[in-house]
Amino acid sequence: MSESAGQAWRAKLTWRRVAVAAAAVAVLAVGARMLWGGREPPPPTVAAALADIEDTVLADGTLQAARQVNVGAQVSGQIKAIQVNLGDAVSEGQPVVEIDSLTQQNALRNAEAALASVIAQRTAKLASLEQAELTFKRQSRLLKQDAGSREDYEAAVAGLKTLKAGVAVLDAEIEQAKVAVDTAKVNLGYTRISAPISGTVVAVAVDEGQTVNANQTTPTLLKLAQLDTMTVCAEVSEADIPRVAPGQTVYFTILGEPDNRYYTKVRAIEPASENFSNSCNASSGTASSTTTSTTSSSSSSSSSNTAIYYNALFDVPNPGRKLRIAMTAQVSIVLAEAKQAVTIPAAILGAPGRDGLYTVQVAKEDGSVEKRRVKVGINNHVTAQVVEGLAAGERVVSSRALAAAAAGSFKPRSPMGRLF
Repeated sequence: MSESAGQAWRAKLTWRRVAVAAAAVAVLAVGARMLWGGREPPPPTVAAALADIEDTVLADGTLQAARQVNVGAQVSGQIKAIQVNLGDAVSEGQPVVEIDSLTQQNALRNAEAALASVIAQRTAKLASLEQAELTFKRQSRLLKQDAGSREDYEAAVAGLKTLKAGVAVLDAEIEQAKVAVDTAKVNLGYTRISAPISGTVVAVAVDEGQTVNANQTTPTLLKLAQLDTMTVCAEVSEADIPRVAPGQTVYFTILGEPDNRYYTKVRAIEPASENFSNSCNASSGTASSTTTSTTSSSSSSSSSNTAIYYNALFDVPNPGRKLRIAMTAQVSIVLAEAKQAVTIPAAILGAPGRDGLYTVQVAKEDGSVEKRRVKVGINNHVTAQVVEGLAAGERVVSSRALAAAAAGSFKPRSPMGRLF
């Protein structure tokens, strides 16, 4: 067979395949029309269903102890003994750390010796004062009898005043010495550190034999926390924070128990954003906002894009101690909710009219389609609550994508794009 004849044969075979495919499509189309009595097949629909619905603000949070104290050292020295272990439960006032106290003991001895010296000086000064008073009385008597000179009298007066002033100075020095003794006693007491609160030892930052220096900053020796109640710091974006208020219902899950919800109420919202120094950042030691800045060398100016978040705080009981410090919480703050409401996919609604009502197309049993005006309540942009105009079980015309959404193909996302 020549090359031209082969090409003609292949072209003829291709056209035959196209003709067969077209015939098959025509047969299927005729079959579909016969099945539906000559009518077009009905459009895809989704049924209005009874379901629980809620409108929530999604946020990421961090678990912290409701009360946590960093136990520090107010004096410098070598750690002599650590009297607790990590995880121990301690009571308020219980000794936890002992620092070598030799320096503080010596300081107390010096202060007590200085106090004793000043007291002795005052005793000697009082003896001199007593003698000066006798001299003054004698010179006064002699002057009245014209038996003594005025010069001797004036010297006696001056000596008496000087000694009285000296006693007053020593009295003040005694008070200073007493303060120094009290301070030395307090510093000596700081070498025996007691628990300021009852709680659990959640961190031990030093070892026995280690030297701590409290001259510039207070070193942290260990951390105590009360774990019976935990506090969640939820990062709410500035776009959502106007809708969040104390008293709203909130629930969260942790990564280890994604199906277990912990319910509570919003306790407070911090007035300043996370860019400020606050309790949540201080305990976690990290900043959650992301900042990008650029600097121009010619103009020496900078610009920044900062994601702003505010911390919503709420407390939750922790009797089983399942909740631990620094765990991640996936938080939902409930703005509105309804139980067993008539719901449809929110994407079916389109845009509302001027009266606030939406127009949907309802498929009737006879195959016809009826336009219906409906009133919508809660709309979380995934599912919408129909308050008026639609009953459970009625089918609303939808595209195939919307039908898939009603079947649960779409899941809500957090503001950061993570699936919940």
